This record gives sequence, structure tokens and C-alpha cells, in this order.
Amino acid sequence: MNRIFSGIQPTGNLHLGNYLGAVRNWVSLQHDYECIYCVVDLHAITQWQEPEELRKSTREVTAALIAAGIDPKKNIVFNQSQNPDHAQLAWIFNCVARLGWLNRMTQFKEKAGKHRENASVGLYAYPNLMAADILAYKGTHVPVGEDQKQHLELCRDIAQKFNSDYGVEFFPITEPLIFGTATRVMSLRDGKNKMSKSDPSEYSRINFTDGPDEIAKKIRKAKTDPDALPSEAKGLEGRPEAENLVGIYAALSDKSIEQVLAEVGGKQFSEFKQMLSELCVEVLGPIGNEMKRLVAEPQHIDAILRDGADRAREMTHPILEEVMDIVGFVHPLKG
Repeated sequence: MNRIFSGIQPTGNLHLGNYLGAVRNWVSLQHDYECIYCVVDLHAITQWQEPEELRKSTREVTAALIAAGIDPKKNIVFNQSQNPDHAQLAWIFNCVARLGWLNRMTQFKEKAGKHRENASVGLYAYPNLMAADILAYKGTHVPVGEDQKQHLELCRDIAQKFNSDYGVEFFPITEPLIFGTATRVMSLRDGKNKMSKSDPSEYSRINFTDGPDEIAKKIRKAKTDPDALPSEAKGLEGRPEAENLVGIYAALSDKSIEQVLAEVGGKQFSEFKQMLSELCVEVLGPIGNEMKRLVAEPQHIDAILRDGADRAREMTHPILEEVMDIVGFVHPLKG
């Protein structure tokens, strides 16, 4: 059976962009694949995290995944630091990957910014750990957004080089799963920038935990333009905020852009925003309520993470043992 690995960072509250771009797809994938879903706390600390906030966010993100419909009994759901095989394989991959490959990673340049010399080594080597996350399970597929495609290409390069260096056909060449409508949800305040947890404006995003009144207020305040909605997709060209809101509506209603515009073409944004608010509340409301219930039971969340980590280690232990044999270590893992 094809095996999917996918991870999500435990930093801040999940929002509509996370739901439409990743989590909703993960929920549907669990019916057709063997799925490992990981809260990647090792990746999170490549940039400073307040320890108590990191613990809180790890539980919140886990609760959000379960509330959205991911079944932790059918799938493996755990936090990355509970399976040390990820870090051990990452060191081996540090010795397989080439500096030139990492120097081409655009995300490091974006996150490090002008202070590259002060960035952590972990942030620089982040893609090697990401490759270890996937290949520790011999993951065959990874759902990725546009911003992660380069990292997956590096994962494929590492797998190919390891296989070539040691004359084995051990690691699979992982394939991307790229989804269509609204995989890239933009800010409600600026249709040219991606919806982000790090945006200082709460009005830029709709959080999982927002209530009906908050959702309605944020959509009402969402930036638009003065023109009515078009009846065809070409009428959205040069109108990023209009395109974003229509795209969100299409994704939440499981319709195409064309189908939505056929229904709402000619309407003013005041009327369309009311429709969009009601749809957001209908979809996200039950998820937010269940998430709040789960967060109030941290021991239950911790038990799910422990169980997932135990099952994850059962899967990675024999794979890492084989890797250590292939590399030539005298004391491979035992027991």
C-alpha cells in the first residue's frame, strides 16, 4: 500500500489556509493511503520557541487535526521529537546531502533574511531532517504545497544519492501529491500575500477557534474592490482579493470557480460576503468546537501522541536498523 508522510508545525493557531491547503486533503487521503501525520516540533525549534508555548501549540495542533476528521486509530498521529529515529537518520543524511544543494534552498534565504550568519544550523539543515521524516518510513507520497516542492526535490536527491553511494535500491523516490482548488489561500487583508499565522493582523486570517461572530466580522472587513463579481473566471484577472474570496468559497463548497461565478456573478461583495460567512461558519464551526473540547483534555491528547509515537517507532526501527547495516556501523540498533 502507498504510504504518506506529512508534517505540520506546532506554531500558532491553525487557520483557514491550513485547512484548505493541507488538513482537508489529509482527511480525504486517509481513506486511500497508509498515513503518518506528524506535528514537527523538531522543525519548530530551528527558530526560537517559548517552551511552554511550544507544548501548548503541539497539543492544539493535534486537537485541530483530530477535530477536522483525522482518525488517530486508523492513522499514526504523533509529535516528531517522540521518535528519535528522525534525528538519527537526519545525521546520516547530513553526510549524504551536499552543501551546494542546501545553498539553493530558497526558504532558508527567506527565513534567515539579512541575518543569515545568525541563523541556526538547524534552520540551514532543515531540509535534510524533512527528508529523514519521510524516508524513515519509506514514504512513497507526500502532499505538498508550492512552497515545499523544492524540499521534496531535495528528499528525492538524497534518496537517489544514498542508493547510488551504497549500491542499493533501498529508499523510494518519493512522489508529490499536489492538489487543485485553493491550495494557496491568501490574506484577507492583502490578496497578494499568503494567509499566515505570523501576520500581525488578526483580520488577515480565519482561525480554527474563531466563533461565528469573529468569522463574520473578519470576512465583512476583508479587502475587496468596488466592482461587482464577474460571471466568468477571466473577470477575476487583476483582482487578487476578489479571486481569493471566490476561491475560498469554491473550495469550501466543493465547487469550481466557474460554478461559483455562474451563481454569484453580478452580486455586490456585501451580499457575497454574507454567503461566504455562513459557509465558513457551517464548515469550520463544528471543527472549532470539537478542537476546544479536545484541548480541554490535555491528558487525552498526550495519550494519543504517545500511542502514535510508539507505532511510529515500530515502523521506523527496522528501517533505520537496515540503514545502519548498509552504512557499515558496527552496532546497529537491536531489540
